[in-house]
This record gives sequence, structure tokens and C-alpha cells, in this order.
Amino acid sequence: MELLTRMMALQEEHGAVTDEVLRALSLETRTPLYHLEGLRGFYPVFRSAPGEATQVQICRDIACAMKGGAGHCARVAEALRDLPGVEVEEVSCLGRCDSAPASAINEVPVSGTPAEIRAYAAGDTPLPPDEPATPNRWPTDPYPDQAARYGVLRKLLAAADGEAGRKEVVDTLKAAGLRGMGGAGFPTGMKWDFTARAQGDPKYVVCNADESEPGTFKDRMILEELPHLMIEAMVLGGWVTGANEGIVYLRHEYGREKKALQAALEAARQAGAIGPSVLGSGFAFDLRIFVSPGGYILGEETAMLEALEDKRGEPRNKPPFPTNHGLWGKPTLINNVETFAAIPVILHKGAEWWNAQGKGDFQGLKYLSVSGDVADPGVYCVPMGTTIAELLDICGGVPGGKALGAFAPGGASSNFLPANKADVPLDFQALQEAGSMLGSGAVIFAGEDRDLLELALNVTRFFRNESCGKCVPCRVGSHKAVALVEAALNETGPNAAPRPGLVGLLGELNHTLARTSICGLGQVALGPLMSVIENFPAAAKRLENTAAKRLDNTAASRLDPGGDLEKDGGTDKKGSGP
Repeated sequence: MELLTRMMALQEEHGAVTDEVLRALSLETRTPLYHLEGLRGFYPVFRSAPGEATQVQICRDIACAMKGGAGHCARVAEALRDLPGVEVEEVSCLGRCDSAPASAINEVPVSGTPAEIRAYAAGDTPLPPDEPATPNRWPTDPYPDQAARYGVLRKLLAAADGEAGRKEVVDTLKAAGLRGMGGAGFPTGMKWDFTARAQGDPKYVVCNADESEPGTFKDRMILEELPHLMIEAMVLGGWVTGANEGIVYLRHEYGREKKALQAALEAARQAGAIGPSVLGSGFAFDLRIFVSPGGYILGEETAMLEALEDKRGEPRNKPPFPTNHGLWGKPTLINNVETFAAIPVILHKGAEWWNAQGKGDFQGLKYLSVSGDVADPGVYCVPMGTTIAELLDICGGVPGGKALGAFAPGGASSNFLPANKADVPLDFQALQEAGSMLGSGAVIFAGEDRDLLELALNVTRFFRNESCGKCVPCRVGSHKAVALVEAALNETGPNAAPRPGLVGLLGELNHTLARTSICGLGQVALGPLMSVIENFPAAAKRLENTAAKRLDNTAASRLDPGGDLEKDGGTDKKGSGP
């Protein structure tokens, strides 16, 4: 039925999904009004009343906070305060951390000082073209030109023994050791094998293109410059597993990337790579784009499936896993953009070639999003096993000749590590042993003069805001942690009192969330904060020794499970992102 897609189209038409629009949709689709109201209240993209003609969104998350400095969002809002017909909103990550501090005007990405943003909003400066960039050459693209694309698919479908070809694909992926590049790192060949063996029809192939964790934007570049690789791998995934339908679940901030993907899909149809008989083989496979209605939690694969089924995007309990019980209860193959995009070159050049691309004993290539205190932020493709220090050199080092103070190697959800661990290789196991994780492949560098507690608090606020509210530990615990740390860092005066034991209390809270939250968001929500406390003794001492006002009635009300923050599943809609 695709209620969410219909609601997004109605909002674009009317400027909001008003009560009147919602009632009309309920009658048209014979959907209970309470269900539609539940969707409108859960997903942050929906408005219940139209806003101003010019919508300005300002990112407040870690990379933009570092580049814009303290109070950047407030300065932009003040600079635009007197402009008629302009509405300003602070939001979560826009996926443009390489051009931080990032903003968007009517969903067109922009960056700059408050004065420059004002000029865009006022129409004094034309908005930059919202069109895909000219693709670069990347080492994971095996095709020298457009005519050669889909060569792997063409070769496999033309083989006399299809079953042998399917087995060859799975065996090659296993031999290459390719793991999921969205954060979990599950072996790709095993996932394809499990889905192929699963009972039930129809089956589905889903690409998770909803990367929305602060600091993470590599999939955005792949979508814009290498979409044909992702498309080819999704068709191959359908052929191997027995699926005939594929869905790209795309975050809605990626409007420019959607255009590139749509163009690539059209080119694939023209080439016969998707359609009722792929390359004349008789195998049918179609692909479509589903634009997310917003929310970081939708990057969790089962929450994403709930959204595809027109439900509130709340994670499911596992098991069962999507390979057996996924979309509409049917076997579903899910990989992220980077994982799919690596598959054609592995099948084209072989597992041995892929393994040889790594440094030393490490295998393969890795795309990385690099942001924070670094001279040249952006997306880099490097050999697996490249050290953090080597990556920093490639990216031009810390600006101003400053020394490195800390880094988060796997995005906002990964633990901060001190500079003396910069020789750790970029690898799943090596980073885990060092006390962090490769995660989403987003390296955030922090210079020696950064307030790491403030950075960690920024990340914790993000997870608090993005909690879907389904489980109590995440919903309440994330709010409590933020309130405790904010009190310790900001509250002083005659009524302030020492807060001994705060570090221990935060540790207990972190343990509870990690053990009892339903999904990865709650399990890692306090991890970055605790890593700063554990790896940087001065930070722990500061929390223990700083005078902190005891939680007053206002702070306590924020922790009350019956308070306002429990509305819409506990999600703070103003802070949930665009």
C-alpha cells in the first residue's frame, strides 16, 4: 500500500500532513485514522501544519559543532531572525560532514558562515546546483566505461550451469572474507548463503542506504558516483537467493544522490540489466527506490523493514533474523551500499585479488568517511590495515599544526581512543582489541585542544534524540545520562553540590543499556561518553570534582516516564533530525 510514500507525496503537495489531509487519506485507503496518526507522530519528516516558504535546517551534531564552534546554530538563527517567510530549525546529521558546518535550505545542501547562510536564505546568493557530481575513478570499479558495466552479471547469466554459478558467487564472497560495511560486520557470503537456503516465497533484496550516523557519508558518495555497482550486486543477490524484487531504502536527505541513482536505474533498464528478463536470461528482477521518512533508527535493519511495511520504525526482537523472516515475513537479503558495491569487483577479479589489496595480513579495500579536525575531510578508499596515523597523513593532518588528541574510528557510535593508539590498523578485529570498532567506517579526528567531554556529550544527545522509545532502558536511560552530565558540566552557583560517584553511576547506567536495550542504538548510546571517561583520566576527574547542581524539578521531569518526552514513543521530535 505504501502509506508512507503517499504521506510524503501529500506533504510535498500541501506543505504538511494536516488533520484534514490525514482524514481524507484514511477514507481513501480504508486505513484506521489512529494508524496514520501514529505514523505522522513517529517520523520526523512529517508536519501537522505548513511551515514558512523557506525552510532552513542547521546541523548541530559532532562534525558540524566542531567546525562551526560553540553556538553556531544560535548564530545562524539570529542572523536569519528578521527574514520574512524563513523558518529555522536545528536538526540531526544532514550527511554532509565533509562540508561542515552543514545546513540545508529547502533540502538543498549549503555550508558557510551565518552571513553566507543568510545570503542563501534571502535569495541574495543563488543556491548551489543540486545535481550529481562528475564521477571519479575508484579502485573498486572494475569497468573502464559505461559500455562494459554489468559484465559480471552478463557472464554469470550466460553460463550453462546456473546452480554452479550461484555456488561460485557465494564461495567467492566467503573466500574474500567480505563483511558487512554498515557497522555489524557480518560475513557477506554467509548472509547470501543463508538467504538462498531459506524457505519461503517471495524473497526480497534490500539495500540499506539510510546511513545517518554523524560522521558517516561514504555511502552517499558511492550512491552518487558508483550506483551501477550497487545495482549489479543487488541483481546478483536476487539471482543467487531466488528473489525477484529489490528495494533501495534511501535516506530522504539524499536528494542529489537519488537523482544519480534514478539515472543509473534507467541506464540499467536500457541495458537490460533489470527488468522482466535480465539480459535475456529469463530471470526477472525489478528495482525501486523507497525514500525514508527520516530518523536514525531506520538504519537498524528490522526498523527499516517495519517502515517498508508502513509501520512505525521500531526495531524487532531477534531472532528470527531477516534472512529467514524479513520483509512481510519472507526471506530478505539486506546489505548496505558499500557492501553491495564491493561485490562486482570481487567477482570480476577474484577473491585472491581482493585479499591482496589489504596491507600485510589484512584483506580488501575500505571506504572511509573522514571528518572533524582534519585538513582534507572527505571520502577515502584505502587498503584495509592502513593505520589511523597513516590515514591522518593522507588527509593532510590536523589543521594548524596541532597534534592529534583523540579519534573515533567507526562513527559517532564508536568509542573514542587516545592519540597513542593511532598506530592501530583499520580492521574489524584490530579496532575491537584496541577498545573501539570499525563500525560504519567513519573516522572523526579531534585535535589536542578539544573538550572531549563536550564532544561525547554531543554524541550522547544525538542518541537520546534518536531513540525510537520502544524500550525503557534506551528511552529513559539516554535522557538520564544527558541530564547528569549536563548538570556536572554546566551547573554552578550557591546551590551547587559535589556529585561524587557520578562516574560510577554512569558506568552502571551504561551497563544496563548495553545489556537490556532491544537494538544497537541503546546498546552503544553511552559508549562514546564512557570511552572518554575511561581513556582520558582528566575527563573522569573533571566529572567527579566539578560542582554539580542536584537535579531540580525541571531535570527530574525530563526523566519521568510519564512526562512530555514520552510522547510519540519517547522521541523528541524537534531533535530527531529532518
